[in-house]
Amino acid sequence: MFVRIHCSVFGMGSTPMAERNSSASSLVIVSRKSFFCLFTFTSLLFIMSWFFVLRSSGRPQFIDHGLLPSSKQFFVTENGNPETRIQNNVDHSVGNRSILRDNKGGEEEEETPEKLVDVKCNAGDKQTLRVFLYDLHPEFHFELLDWKPSGESVWPDIRTKILDYPGGLNLQHSIEYWLTLDLLASELPGSTSARSAIRVRNSSEADVLFVPFFSSLSYNRYSKVNPHQKKSRNNFLQEKLVTFLTAQPEWKRSGGRDHIVLAHHPNSMLKARMKLWPAMFILSDFGRYPPNIANVEKDVIAPYKHVIRRYVNDKSDFDSRPTLLYFQGAIYRKDGGYARQELFYLLKDEKDVHFSFGSVQKGGINSASQGMHSSKFCLNIAGDTPSSNRLFDAIASHCVPVIISDDIELPYEDVLDYSQFCIFVRTSDAIKKNFLINLIRSIGKDEWTRMWKKLQEVENFFEFQYPSKEGDAVQMIWQAIARKVPSIKMKINRSRRYSRFVPHKDRGLSSVPSPNNFW
Repeated sequence: MFVRIHCSVFGMGSTPMAERNSSASSLVIVSRKSFFCLFTFTSLLFIMSWFFVLRSSGRPQFIDHGLLPSSKQFFVTENGNPETRIQNNVDHSVGNRSILRDNKGGEEEEETPEKLVDVKCNAGDKQTLRVFLYDLHPEFHFELLDWKPSGESVWPDIRTKILDYPGGLNLQHSIEYWLTLDLLASELPGSTSARSAIRVRNSSEADVLFVPFFSSLSYNRYSKVNPHQKKSRNNFLQEKLVTFLTAQPEWKRSGGRDHIVLAHHPNSMLKARMKLWPAMFILSDFGRYPPNIANVEKDVIAPYKHVIRRYVNDKSDFDSRPTLLYFQGAIYRKDGGYARQELFYLLKDEKDVHFSFGSVQKGGINSASQGMHSSKFCLNIAGDTPSSNRLFDAIASHCVPVIISDDIELPYEDVLDYSQFCIFVRTSDAIKKNFLINLIRSIGKDEWTRMWKKLQEVENFFEFQYPSKEGDAVQMIWQAIARKVPSIKMKINRSRRYSRFVPHKDRGLSSVPSPNNFW
């Protein structure tokens, strides 16, 4: 009975419930389809609206290439107006070669150096740099040249005699000597009006303040400690200089930022540089300086003085220089100079390559002069530091420099395009077997001749002489310093923002910056 009733009940309610369930399922299916269509339609509207918003903002594909900087560089021309020059794309497969090859065989024409706007390093309408020269005791400068002052005189009388600077490798770092002489000469009657810097007697009228310490000569001559001394004369002079300078009101007024300190020899001013770092250093490179002490923003790179003979009345040509590639110097060097020995083993058996050890002793300078004057290309390879005087010897010889020094900094590079007369090769490429020699052999007569002519046009920029002349190395260094003056003045002015409201007794401290946050 129970079973029958249960089945009967189940049978009686089965049909109406199925109909209701079927109707509900249909409604659910319809509502789901409607919801899906609505969701899809809404999503499409949302995506299209964003598309039109982006289109209306003028940024198709999210990048407006019209806003990207063009591949042009500005150079200062002779009349002081900026002109543009198309920047060459460097083919990394051939190192960092910067000279364009001749077009042959109807290929797409490449722009040659003659078609490019030449850089004019002597910009017109330049203002003369006003320089205050500290009257330091002669022990810091000309006494190091064995000059004996008479009475209270600080400076020798250059109208009667010019003191000689020691020869040999001492000459390559003689920058402080030439700049000091030029400042002294600026006060002589009949001084040329074309000079780039003049001496002023009032420090408040000066653009920069010059510290005449012959630091490179001090290192070369007096860095060793004598048996009866506790410290070398070189270290003694550095300590004395720091004490003097940091006590001067001119130093306190600017924190030293407008002072010029010369340290051209990589080992000069080793003790003082960490205390005088706010000053503008005149250096040969940054190889032995941390970037917060010396950097390209605040300091000036000056050329070495070449030590070989200048090639006067050069009548040579591609065919009359029998040596393809020349290097003579120290082969085994520490630090970054490992490439020298690598290249020695790669090139020593090439018949038209001269790669040998050499020094200034026993006629080394005369031998190097003859070798460079008779070579087409001259190697400038990084040694203990990124730079060497070999580059400037090559320029004086009109021997096209091949620079293999990844970290080298070059003088006046903000106004001078070295790619017109130098070949640059990355060290990693140069030490590959046959890479360098194949690259050099691929440079033809016409291309070499263009660079050879350019070397003769720019060689005077690297020539030190007294009296200095317009466009020589002395004037070029002064102009490089002058280009830093606006930046120096801006930083001094920024440092004075709150000095007016600092108690008087604390103002001296407030002007001294920290080496970690000054630049």
